[in-house]
Amino acid sequence: MHHQWLLLAACFWVIFMFMVASKFITLTFRDPDGYSAKHEFLVLTTMPEVGKVPEEKRSPEEPKPTGHVLAGRGLLQPLVYLERLELVRNVCRDDALRNLSHTAVSTFVLNRIFVCDKHKILFCQTPKVGNTQWKKVLIVLNGAFPSIDEIPENVVHDHEKNGLPRLSSFSEAEIQRRLKTYFKFFIVRDPFERLISAFKDKFVHNPRFEPWYRHEIAPGIIRKYRRNRTETRGIQFEDFVRYLGDPNRRWLDLQFGDHIIHWVTYAELCAPCEIAYSVIGHHETLESDAPHILREAGIDHLVSYPTIPPGITAYNKTKVERYFLGISRRDIRRLYARFQGDFKLFGYQKPDFLLS
Repeated sequence: MHHQWLLLAACFWVIFMFMVASKFITLTFRDPDGYSAKHEFLVLTTMPEVGKVPEEKRSPEEPKPTGHVLAGRGLLQPLVYLERLELVRNVCRDDALRNLSHTAVSTFVLNRIFVCDKHKILFCQTPKVGNTQWKKVLIVLNGAFPSIDEIPENVVHDHEKNGLPRLSSFSEAEIQRRLKTYFKFFIVRDPFERLISAFKDKFVHNPRFEPWYRHEIAPGIIRKYRRNRTETRGIQFEDFVRYLGDPNRRWLDLQFGDHIIHWVTYAELCAPCEIAYSVIGHHETLESDAPHILREAGIDHLVSYPTIPPGITAYNKTKVERYFLGISRRDIRRLYARFQGDFKLFGYQKPDFLLS
């Protein structure tokens, strides 16, 4: 009887040791991020097919997931940002829009791109889309100032004092290395609303700091595009629209120089068909996009985007209608024809309420 109990106890001990060993093996070979094979399969297969591109037709240097796309907890990058990049690639392949979407990566484009070498970030400036705040973020990251609040306003756009080098200041080899390996982003907004903002800022509200817009550029536009030559008022939005929609305006643009950056197309500024950007933010969703960009760049623990006043990023259709009131359909159609590439590239709806 005593031997039977010993044998039974030995059997229980063997079974117990086998269970412990099995548990140890399971823990040892489990996915280090806590993902079972089944879970990982589900994550990978729930990503939709977003228009597979034949290899020979892919745009240069296909964007690669950057930062926290599949970091730590296995969270996927929000689909909207992937869809924005895919939309750009699709429009860039549209031969009918080639003249409106493609531009050479010239010195003009490289002058628009600011560099943060410390954190390997490139930011393409698109004026009238909240760029001042992004420049402040990069100034802090580059170490010129300890915090955004301590940056004097007159320093933000002074490129000799703000510590923000432009991509054009590097050699060709250094430019290419940064374009291939750095996190790259820019911000867009509804093209027509951006033009209204540029007109208000440069010709109505801010002539004191940049007098050449009112005293040099405005008279040049009026002389060429004002229909009523006897009218003596300052530049009107109608004059501005007629100038922007003129296919032969480039000779005047050359006279204005780089001041035209406030109203040239996003395609001309940032060359999205030639440069594979990591993220494209939208002004209308900046409350979500700004934190996302900081996370993707891996800098969200170092700096925050400045507080966005309530309602400032919302698209204002009433304002757009008011500014275009009284402007001929012909002039609006010509304006849209010029900015059609921007509407298509970034998913903004055609303004039929102005064109019909």
